[in-house]
Amino acid sequence: MEADISWNMWKKTLGKAVKTADLVGVSDDTVDKFAYRLGDFFANNLDPANREQRLLKELWEVGEEGEKKALAKMITRLVENT
Repeated sequence: MEADISWNMWKKTLGKAVKTADLVGVSDDTVDKFAYRLGDFFANNLDPANREQRLLKELWEVGEEGEKKALAKMITRLVENT
């Protein structure tokens, strides 16, 4: 399945989800854990729609668990201000 969405739209959509979680009081730790699970789902089930998503998928595929968690956390921080 392909996620046909632009990079900026993808960041904006994830950013809204992170902001919503913050507004309802979800802890940063819980958001980071969910981001890790979501990253795993995306990597296993979606074909990247653009080169940025392709890069993230390739990084995810070569990363060890700790690296994947760090990548998920960095992506969460990236989209927070989008």
